[in-house]
Amino acid sequence: MRALIKGICIFLLLFVQILSSAQQSTVAVYNDINNDPVAFANIVFTPFNNNTIISGYVTDINGKVDIVVEESCLIKLSYVGFQDYTDTIHAGENKNIYLSSISYNMDEVVVTGQYSESRQDKSIYKVQVINSKEIQHRGAVNLKEMLSTELNIRTSQDNALGSSLKMQGLGGEHVKFLIDGVPVIGRENGNIDLDQLNLQNIDHIEIINGPMSVAYGSNALAGVINIITKSPDRLLYSSNLDGYYESVGVYNLNMAVTGRAKRNSFGFTGGRNFFDGFQAPGTNWAQRWKPREQWNFSGDYKYNWDNTQINLGATYFNQELRDNGILMPPYYERRIDKYYFTQRLVIKSNVKYELNSKSRINAIASYSRYHKIRNVYLNDLTILDKTLVPGEQDTTLFSDILLRADYSYGNESTKLKFQAGVDLNSEKGSGKRIKDNEQIIGDYALFASFNYTPVKVLNIQPGLRFIYNTKFKAPVVYSINVKYDISEFVSMRASVASGFRAPSLKELYLNFVDVNHDIQGNENLQAETSVSTNLLLQYNSSQNRGYVWGIEMNLFNNNIKDNIQLIPQGITSIYYTYVNVNRYLTRGMEINFNNKVYPWLTVKFGFTYTGQKIDYEGLSESNFEYYTGFNTVASYNVQKWNTTFSLYYKYNGKYPQLYFIGLEETPEILYMEPYNTLDVTIGKWFWKRRINLQIGAKNLFNNTNVNVTGASQGGVHTGGSGSQSVNWGRTFFARLQITINK
Repeated sequence: MRALIKGICIFLLLFVQILSSAQQSTVAVYNDINNDPVAFANIVFTPFNNNTIISGYVTDINGKVDIVVEESCLIKLSYVGFQDYTDTIHAGENKNIYLSSISYNMDEVVVTGQYSESRQDKSIYKVQVINSKEIQHRGAVNLKEMLSTELNIRTSQDNALGSSLKMQGLGGEHVKFLIDGVPVIGRENGNIDLDQLNLQNIDHIEIINGPMSVAYGSNALAGVINIITKSPDRLLYSSNLDGYYESVGVYNLNMAVTGRAKRNSFGFTGGRNFFDGFQAPGTNWAQRWKPREQWNFSGDYKYNWDNTQINLGATYFNQELRDNGILMPPYYERRIDKYYFTQRLVIKSNVKYELNSKSRINAIASYSRYHKIRNVYLNDLTILDKTLVPGEQDTTLFSDILLRADYSYGNESTKLKFQAGVDLNSEKGSGKRIKDNEQIIGDYALFASFNYTPVKVLNIQPGLRFIYNTKFKAPVVYSINVKYDISEFVSMRASVASGFRAPSLKELYLNFVDVNHDIQGNENLQAETSVSTNLLLQYNSSQNRGYVWGIEMNLFNNNIKDNIQLIPQGITSIYYTYVNVNRYLTRGMEINFNNKVYPWLTVKFGFTYTGQKIDYEGLSESNFEYYTGFNTVASYNVQKWNTTFSLYYKYNGKYPQLYFIGLEETPEILYMEPYNTLDVTIGKWFWKRRINLQIGAKNLFNNTNVNVTGASQGGVHTGGSGSQSVNWGRTFFARLQITINK
């Protein structure tokens, strides 16, 4: 009996010991300024006896994590906007951790142009980040709306081709658009229609101004805009429903679902965006802003296995745009209607493999397809009958195959880092408007760069790109970037870089003829080359009781040789063709002043002064024509009410646009009159931040068409109307988002 009692006692002692060595610990994370909980912070626990990571955790809405700790561990915390934190936690210990916020504009992780994920302030490039919080506060539904108030980005609208932009005075054909590193294809007159790039499921947007041809090749002379989607493995489970209404006739409904099970995670998004069309009161029947219906679907799968990460995904976009014509005399019962059907399909895969803590391989493979159909109908409204107009139907198809792989070596503590890779692109265009119904162009490149840090405050990165283009002889493209930390708060970035852009298949082989157009490609075009310089000075203050401020000034100069322009062949002719001009130059400066009182107030001011100049055959030389821009962004957060008030103001100065009226003529200058834009939004969270209700007003100054003066003839799609469409007038919107996360 004594032996039995003794055995039970020993068992109980062992059991108590096991329980004591595996007690539950609670880690609570707070903001050190106002003691608010920090939700969704990342925590990693590593036992001291080996290097095996127990697991990664994310704090809940109250900033807490419950975990069973069996032995002493190293605990590491990271969260955007705060300094990384490292400490020790013992078995059964509860811990309160207070994170310190970091200086303004130093709180984002960026991937564009980087060897590996890097903090924004550590990047050798000046990477502008528009994060998910800013996207939500803005109330934007597509990329055009999101970028329209950004400094040194000027958006425009062509009611036949869609919206486009200019960066640092350079047009959309010089801007590389990426979604998770995959190029967006399907340019119209050189531009990507920004209205087709939906912001559903977007984590953040990264923008690099200046040539990035070494890293990204053709179309990156002016810079890169990379749209980063949300990773499906961020949460165990997530669902989101997003409904949007705008008084002009916009009705959008989108949804997203993600889930994670062990090493596997998945995500699915889908939605419908509908616009009913708009025409200013008192004008004719034909709507200047065409009605459209868009469907978006995407699916993602991610697999994490030790040091390997595999991402598979597909996106599908379908748009129907209607251009209803003017009622025709004598009885005004018939009209010519045009239907444009656009489809985008992207299938992609991305593999990341960590060889060790310093070496990694990253590979992307994708297939992109852009399909556009135009159907023209004679619509008899008396009997509701539509018949196809012979000879007016058209189909255009473009596809692109991408294979990009790179090897990079180094981490933050490595003095010498380098990257080398291949970038293979093959683009095919087909359709009746393309010469011989089909053309293919290939662009195959090797690129390499190394990053050297001789002393802690100096970072130097030269790079080269060797290109083989199947239709054009390409030069070796080079770049050199320097980052110098003058002090703890002052930094300087400088760069000199060359660029290369091969003419597109449309610029070479287009044959577009109808009653209003005769646009011909030019097989004798030369490829564009460029040299650009950028200098950025940046100051970020130290934190003083939650207040930080920063100021930055950026000077830039772009010189493009053999720039491609679409020029009419005579004063009254509708015949246009693409021609190389000697040089196109832009230069200017950009100043930004940022203030942040954490966590309730953010205010930004910006000013830009940009000039552009064009030389044509040494005869038609223009002077630099300058334009200005100013913007203000303010966001005020009332934590007690879970409510955020936001304001977005932008002044677009008088804008000069050089316009050719003939091959032998000196270019005229069109001036677009200055105008102001103002948007305001109010957003409030309910039910423990699961429901967000947002209301607001857009275009409060009621801009629709802005006068254009200075020449007697318009462009290909303006038709000499004397005005340019910029918006569809003052509108009001409401948005409801329901999000459930675990």
